[in-house]
Amino acid sequence: MTDFTYETHHAAATETSVRIAQVPQARLTRRDWVRLASGGSAVLAGLAALGVAGCKDAGAQSVQVTLYATEECGCCHQWAERMASAGFDLKKHVMLDVTPKKDALLVPVDLRSCHTAEAGGYVFEGHVPPALIRKFLAERPADRGLAVPGMPGGSPGMEDSPKQAYEVLAFQSNGSTRVYAHA
Repeated sequence: MTDFTYETHHAAATETSVRIAQVPQARLTRRDWVRLASGGSAVLAGLAALGVAGCKDAGAQSVQVTLYATEECGCCHQWAERMASAGFDLKKHVMLDVTPKKDALLVPVDLRSCHTAEAGGYVFEGHVPPALIRKFLAERPADRGLAVPGMPGGSPGMEDSPKQAYEVLAFQSNGSTRVYAHA
């Protein structure tokens, strides 16, 4: 540690010395730079997805999301990380079997995936992108929720798999669907 002396003169013409410790700078490895860059990119992508409306809501409370997943499902927990990174307040319920919860939330069987979430009175089934959840919650449609059936590669939480195009479906409790977005 290197010491520096800093002198100031006050109105009473007294001299004061202040000891300042120089903190050594940490050296970042290439891996550290990549982590910083990818984290920053995710933040910028999230802000871009929010658009101008997101700027107005920057001080608003985060949205509470309750996730139902099994312990051994890695992609479910990766999806949860994406949601938390996007600013959602996530609460996890780890269960042995999520099927009874899906039944109680009226998730149509043909739309099911590995995990289910609730937010704002809606149901989000599978790997729905956080930006689309935020958009859906802002629109407040009459639908029951959004679903990404199966586990499409490249979707949030499935980034380790090759990217494939998929549809995000809005669904009703009676099982009827409509295409909400293409991802």
